[in-house]
Amino acid sequence: MTDEPLAWLVSLEGVAAAFAGARDGIDVMLRDRGLRRTAPDITGESLLRGAHASAVLEGSASTLAEVRESGGDAIARDAVRFSAELLSLVPVLRQTPLQAFARLHALAAAGTLPDGELGRPRGAHEVERLRGLAELLTTDKTTPALIIASIAHADLATVAPFGSHNGIVARAAERLVLVARGVDPTSLVVPEAGHLALREAYESNLRGYASGQRTGIHSWLLYAAEAFTAGAEASPLRREAL
Repeated sequence: MTDEPLAWLVSLEGVAAAFAGARDGIDVMLRDRGLRRTAPDITGESLLRGAHASAVLEGSASTLAEVRESGGDAIARDAVRFSAELLSLVPVLRQTPLQAFARLHALAAAGTLPDGELGRPRGAHEVERLRGLAELLTTDKTTPALIIASIAHADLATVAPFGSHNGIVARAAERLVLVARGVDPTSLVVPEAGHLALREAYESNLRGYASGQRTGIHSWLLYAAEAFTAGAEASPLRREAL
């Protein structure tokens, strides 16, 4: 791989400006509303909202209120259990992304798949794609972090390397990249809720990305910048400040 394998993405029309605007919005929200209050319970609330949104995107029918009260349906319970350990994987993602991907799946799918399938890619093609993504995460130091996060998400969601819970893993990896790359160190943005708010566009643009065509990738990136902005709007910091 080249030193800047994603440089061509940044040069696509409108992409740099869209992500710069999304990053500015996140930075303003965290600075103005978050520096004085970054208690663990706020991070916990962000993770809970993210788990609920991710579960709904994965097929859960539970409301956020139901998740708070009883844990919700099986998908929601998986997502919430998973979110409780999510941030412990930030250092793993920085150093050994392949191990982080495997652990993400093992956490998400525990009790759903046989133990021997937890964290194991489905085949050689999926292994190769995961290795390529892991190399990108460890070598690319210049591409804007939000773009890296959006590509990690789309790759994991569309390659679907594991036997289940690929969407939940993909959205969790996106959140982890935001933390690991310093965009959102205490994980107060709720990117999963941004995708849920834009669900039709989210699903459509993932299909476009899966095509591998330049236009589909371009559209995904423009969409992702919008979703990050929506994820910042969904932060519990913003809700508390209203």
